Amino acid sequence: MSARGWTRALVVSLAALPFGCASGGTFPAATVTNVTLSNAGYRIVATDVEGEASAGYLLGVSASRGQEMTTLALARVKGDGMLYKRALQNLWANFETRHGKIEGRHLALVNVRFDGDALNVVGLYTRPKVSVRADVIEFTH
Repeated sequence: MSARGWTRALVVSLAALPFGCASGGTFPAATVTNVTLSNAGYRIVATDVEGEASAGYLLGVSASRGQEMTTLALARVKGDGMLYKRALQNLWANFETRHGKIEGRHLALVNVRFDGDALNVVGLYTRPKVSVRADVIEFTH
């Protein structure tokens, strides 16, 4: 590539930077609601129910550290970037497939675990993936 070609590529890359994608998320293990499950007013409906979601990005990199997934990229080409939300929706869809509808039931997720993974192809393509696993209980009043 000529010097003029490299200059043009650099200008295009720099011009595109303000339009790139960046996302990050962290989900501490603490919960907002604390329920003590010491009475017999509940039953375990399902264990180890899983949901996952991923997205694809061009010219970027993703990294997972504990419960945090961070992505910095130029353009998203797959998925919508709401990985934690989509993973939880997928978890509930998987639950309904095996255990029936959730509407009208008093269900809660317990022992929730998040995990992240990232495929990085030398800065050209990145695919972050978030998985969530949980046990599901039903309150029986």
